[in-house]
Amino acid sequence: MLGDIDLAEEAVQEAFAAAVQHWAREGPPPSPAGWIITTARNRALDRLRREAKRDDRHREAALLRDTTPSEEPPDRLRLLFTCCHPALSATAQVPLTLRLLGGLSTAEIAHALLVPEATVAQRIVRAKQKIRDAGIPYRVPPDDQLPERLRPVLAVVYLIFNEGYSASSGRLLIRDDLCAEAIRLGRLLHDLMPNETEVTGLLALMLLTEARRPARTGTGGELVLLRDQDRGRWDVSLIAEGHLLVRRCLARDRPGPYQLQAAINAVHTDGPGTDWQQVLQLYDQLLHLAPTPVVALNRAVAVAEVAGPAAALDLVEALDLPRYHVFHVVRGDLLRRLGREPEAQEAFRRAADLTGNDVQRSYLQARSSSER
Repeated sequence: MLGDIDLAEEAVQEAFAAAVQHWAREGPPPSPAGWIITTARNRALDRLRREAKRDDRHREAALLRDTTPSEEPPDRLRLLFTCCHPALSATAQVPLTLRLLGGLSTAEIAHALLVPEATVAQRIVRAKQKIRDAGIPYRVPPDDQLPERLRPVLAVVYLIFNEGYSASSGRLLIRDDLCAEAIRLGRLLHDLMPNETEVTGLLALMLLTEARRPARTGTGGELVLLRDQDRGRWDVSLIAEGHLLVRRCLARDRPGPYQLQAAINAVHTDGPGTDWQQVLQLYDQLLHLAPTPVVALNRAVAVAEVAGPAAALDLVEALDLPRYHVFHVVRGDLLRRLGREPEAQEAFRRAADLTGNDVQRSYLQARSSSER
């Protein structure tokens, strides 16, 4: 309605503040979402009347008067594709969408993208200004324009899920709300674009990863690694659905990064153990398509299982990921397997210092003081 994300955010914040006061006295209305939307719309209209010039005031007031608020929250797919509009720079699309749609903080986005927090903040501000100044429409684009926006859209959904599955900060290791929202968006995208193999691959990846979540923490909320998990606690229905989607991708023979990651997770969830040779072959393909340091780090884990920790450590030492805590975790594990205990403990201490998650920090601090 407004064409200005900052104004929309402020109006909604004011509406929620008003709800805290009104609902405490009178109870929640029959349609809480409709109440919030209507109140936010009226607050925005009041602000435009106060601040805008006469011509703009009449134009904007007419626009808002002619708009009937929905009784349900807006479809998030529209916001997703708006934020991933090709008029925005590629470096701005993902952080803006993670901020508005994923609800991630600037610090969490910086952690996900491995860039400084100040850089993320600048990108978000510029992207909001671009949407306002260019009048970028709030809608899902026509079918012929969907493919050009697909890559950042998938990246956003994937990063929302990652933050949910392994929270970068806070007391809890897993944020159930983010995992559920990412999977919901993945299903919506799959319904919208059923023939896009990367959409299918991403959905399969999230389902197969989510299937292991019940076994990822112990009775006290502590972290449990994949190799130590009770596979009897995995969700067999999600595994079956994920495997079906992976088979559909394989039948189409158009491999992409998300499909390959899904295939890797399919191997992890197929049978009582992991076929590491097959995992390594899949990582070889993935590294060819997505030659990033993080993919190379994950591939090194598979190399350690196939060729031994010494070969894997050589690969890890060549990577430039000094502020990525997982890098130090992998390095510490390899050093420990090679009997280089003081170096391993120092690597785990470094990893503990870099993570903002309490569960991960506790786990890594324990590993830094023991030989296990």
